[in-house]
Amino acid sequence: MRVALGAQRRDVLRLVMKRGVLLSLTGITIGTAAALASGRFVAALLYDVTPTDPATLVGAAVFLAAVATLATWLPARRAARLDPVAALRCE
Repeated sequence: MRVALGAQRRDVLRLVMKRGVLLSLTGITIGTAAALASGRFVAALLYDVTPTDPATLVGAAVFLAAVATLATWLPARRAARLDPVAALRCE
């Protein structure tokens, strides 16, 4: 809809990416806080790693951020490439 109203394709891509990455970073932050808070409850289940191991927490956060960025970029790229006339016809 924004492209049909005159927005540039890069602006649409930036908007979708910004919203998706912000949402995923919020989830990663909440998840990391929950993992740190529940660490002592699952300590008995962990083998050869502490519940607050920085390398594990950072590695998981980086991996999740990369996957979330890719999962946001693919639909954003598709939305930016969409023909505005075809999108309006479908609506």
